[in-house]
Amino acid sequence: MLNDLTSALRPAVVLTLLFALLLGLAYPAALTGAGQLLFPHQANGSLIRENGRIIGSELLGQRFAEARYFHGRPSAAGSEGYDAAASSGSNLGPNAQALITRVKADIAANPGVSGEPIPADMVTASASGLDPHISPATALAQIDRVAAARGLKRETVEALVSDHIETPLFGLLGEDRVNVLALNRALDRDGRRP
Repeated sequence: MLNDLTSALRPAVVLTLLFALLLGLAYPAALTGAGQLLFPHQANGSLIRENGRIIGSELLGQRFAEARYFHGRPSAAGSEGYDAAASSGSNLGPNAQALITRVKADIAANPGVSGEPIPADMVTASASGLDPHISPATALAQIDRVAAARGLKRETVEALVSDHIETPLFGLLGEDRVNVLALNRALDRDGRRP
């Protein structure tokens, strides 16, 4: 009877160990190696470095509150927003007073949007709260504020926004978008600071 039990358990134990090694070690190691070899920038988080220091990632939004910077989508991730450890949406309904108050403040902070349709991503949080992109319409709606804060002509800032519009992948996947961190870095590099 013991031999029957042993012969019945042996294949199960061997297959469990084999698949644990294969799927727990070999497969992840192969994918990590392929990622590092073929796409090292992306495999390491698409980090952006400046003067040897990591200043952000192309894939994660950051908080920009100063008037001289373009602002990303509102974030409910963490108490101050843009906390990757607390990634989440706001879950506020359209009648929530907190949402209405925040939307009114966002609109008031951007004089270029009074009396015209407001881009949805300018006043609504993404599902993760960490979206690094805004629509070109949202970037254009912020031009007056950014240009005034930096003492630049509207056309200069508008040209910079236009230069930073990313098109859909293969012309099909996604929508036109602007990476807020890349745009703000270009402003610091090319535009005057107050």
